[in-house]
Amino acid sequence: MDWTELRHKPVRFGIGLMSGASCEGIDAVLARIKGTSSGLLFKLIRHKTFPYTPAFRLRLQAPRLDAHELALLDFELGERLAEAALDMMQAAKDEGIGGVDFVASHGHAVAHIPPRDANPCGALQIGQPAVIAERAHVPVVSQFRMRDMAAGGQGWPLGTYADWLLFSREDRTVACLTLGGIASYTVVTPEFKEILAFDVGPCNIAIDGAMRLLTAGEQEMDADGSLAAKGEIIGEFIDYLLDHPFFGRVPPKSTSREEFAPEIYLRDAIAGRREYPNEDIVATVTESIAINIIRAYSRFLKPQYDIARIIVGGGGAMNKTLMRHLKRGFGDVVVRTSDDYGIPHAARVAADIAILGNETLCGTPANVPQATGARHRVVLGVITPP
Repeated sequence: MDWTELRHKPVRFGIGLMSGASCEGIDAVLARIKGTSSGLLFKLIRHKTFPYTPAFRLRLQAPRLDAHELALLDFELGERLAEAALDMMQAAKDEGIGGVDFVASHGHAVAHIPPRDANPCGALQIGQPAVIAERAHVPVVSQFRMRDMAAGGQGWPLGTYADWLLFSREDRTVACLTLGGIASYTVVTPEFKEILAFDVGPCNIAIDGAMRLLTAGEQEMDADGSLAAKGEIIGEFIDYLLDHPFFGRVPPKSTSREEFAPEIYLRDAIAGRREYPNEDIVATVTESIAINIIRAYSRFLKPQYDIARIIVGGGGAMNKTLMRHLKRGFGDVVVRTSDDYGIPHAARVAADIAILGNETLCGTPANVPQATGARHRVVLGVITPP
């Protein structure tokens, strides 16, 4: 079947691939998608994470990448994404599915410079889609954020549209909180035109970064928030962490490693506080993330919306210490994870990407201008034919 005919299929099977700011690995989903726009029906079939090797993770996290290294990483990551896609295609066969119709790949953002105060903007994604198309022999949709930015938008968060399709109800408003490398909110309202979404600030990128800095790279993360649970909060350090101009900005807003990479946001601050135990440093970083998320809720969500519940996704949902702080800060608001709605927390963003890929193939605009600041709705993504 020619890829241009896919939009006419009653049901499409797609793969969503995501490499996030935490650089932990590739999250992949296999999904059944029927229809498009407000009539879209989504069913998750399989989900799997493909971890990066420590050496490859370090290369992705390098603070400065020259053109030579970017070119190499683009194709190397493309091969890894292709391997993940092929694995999910085998899963489709195991499920008795005739074949996968498309792959949607976010790739990996090595630069995201959103429009801000009339300054130049730009973005760069790696994870060569041509390699995926060559290996998987299906159309590949990629480069989702670029068209929204060309239309004057932030280019992120783009999962807003998928959150609305997955979690909107006619009788209530919910908030989707994604705890990835960067934390972000989507307020899912019954009316599309009332949706709000924005990046809050660093999340796993800061906790993982603190662990790497404190252990000279021997530990990549604070599993379950266990180290943070043992520490005491350092008052002056938490004040420093929360004193960043991005936190006070009014949506639409987005951010990235350019502002909050550990080398920029944490390295000097931690180096100047080595008299404190590691657990106190990590506890303070974790608490600062929770405070920032709660403050954003209190400032931008609570005054404008009657939030029925908060649905949490992303790897940070497994951090028990962070979740305990958040539940305490949200008060009486019901907090659930996306697992309760049939989408594992680790699959949330990859599921969003699969939905965006479906909409690109259908020619359906999938940005949310009131969330990103774009001038108008646009069809996102670039299609690489098989």
